[in-house]
Order: sequence, then C-alpha cells, then structure tokens
Amino acid sequence: MISELIKKNRSYRRYDASREISREQLLSFVENARFVASAANLQRLRFTAVNDKESCDKIFSSLKFAGYLKEWSGPAPEERPAAYIIVSSKAELDGVLGIDIGIAAEAITLAAAEAGVGACMFRSYDAEVISRFVPREEQKPHLVISLGYPTERVYLTDSENGNIKYYRDEKDDHAVPKLTLDELLLG
Repeated sequence: MISELIKKNRSYRRYDASREISREQLLSFVENARFVASAANLQRLRFTAVNDKESCDKIFSSLKFAGYLKEWSGPAPEERPAAYIIVSSKAELDGVLGIDIGIAAEAITLAAAEAGVGACMFRSYDAEVISRFVPREEQKPHLVISLGYPTERVYLTDSENGNIKYYRDEKDDHAVPKLTLDELLLG
C-alpha cells in the first residue's frame, strides 16, 4: 500500500555500514526518477551514484547531520551511509527546479524504502566537496541523498502544540512529529 510505504520512507541517519549497496541497486533507484513528472518535460536533472568507500567517506565528511539534534555529532563510523546519489543540474536552483528535485528525490527514496534501504536528503553540505563528485563541470549539485540499511527506529507521532522538531526519545529512537490533519486543512 502506498500510504504504508510513505510512512516507512523516513530520514534515516544511522545505518549498518558493513552492508554494501551495489551500483546496480543504486541505478534501479535512479531509474524510478527517470519516469517522474518534470516541469515542461525538460528533464534537467542528472544523477551521480557513489558507493565506493573512499568516496563515501569524503562525501560524509562534507554533510551536516540533524540540525535539531544539537548534542549529536552524527553517525559513528559503523553507522555511516553505504552509498549516495547526488542530484545536479546545469540550471540554477529556482522554485520550478526545486519541485522537480523534490519529485525525483521522493521517487528515489520510495524505491529505496521498498527495497528495505533507508535514505536521508541533504541540502546542507560543503558544495565544493560535493562538486568534485559530479563528473561534468557545468553541472551544479543541488541535493545529496545518503543511502544504507537502517539500524535505527524512526517513527511518526502527532505534533503537540505545533512543535515539529524531531528528537530522540528515551530509548534513543528517532521521533518525527507531524501536524495533524486538522492542522493541515484550511477548509
């Protein structure tokens, strides 16, 4: 059921670093992005799939993890992502391109979730480092998606008093507050 897959498709930040993700599996995730809607069918997005350890370590060091979790310095070495997909374009980021990126990224992360692979999307990274992994100079990176087999529990909860800040609970599980349907609906 699509609603169950959407609920399973969370931002995971701790993975089993010993479990690899093959290039073929990464390409199957990107394949889903190939078929999604694109403004004026321009298909301006390009993708870079990375799964070798040395490159993954360099990409990891450029990311900023979990802004709301001030006391957490990020995943330990054994919890780091096994792969990344970098989303890029020749175009400067604008509202329309941002929508295309969101649609493509959701297709990739839903495909990953269906395969039991967790993902997390990043816009907070060192652009100079990430640009080195995009093989065409004219391409600008816009989003980094980390991928791996999750080792943490992430669950949804209703927000209280509109508080949407995610947090770790007493069991160190990752809680993600969501506004209720009544709070979302305007009419």
